[in-house]
Amino acid sequence: MNEGEPDIQLPLTWIGPEEVPIQLVNQMICQFNQDEFILTFGQMAPPLLLGTDEQKLEQAEQIAYVAVKPLARLAMTQARVRELIAVLEANLANYEQYQQQIRGGDQGWPT
Repeated sequence: MNEGEPDIQLPLTWIGPEEVPIQLVNQMICQFNQDEFILTFGQMAPPLLLGTDEQKLEQAEQIAYVAVKPLARLAMTQARVRELIAVLEANLANYEQYQQQIRGGDQGWPT
């Protein structure tokens, strides 16, 4: 915003997030380049190893690598990364509070 310009703020509304498929992410990479952070999210399925422990070990020794399927790559500024961290920490705290309430017998969502 330039000096002298009015501070205009409009409300935001999320439209259609329930239409986007939910993907399981179990692998993550974070890199930075100049003023942006690049977050890569992926999914890895462990190889199927069958038999005795000895047979599983033998099978595992034949595997050169386990592939990770990239699902999304996102770039964010430092300010947005800090926002993401704050959102995740707040959500984690709410989840932990909810879990404590469940263990205590209260089935309500935290406020």
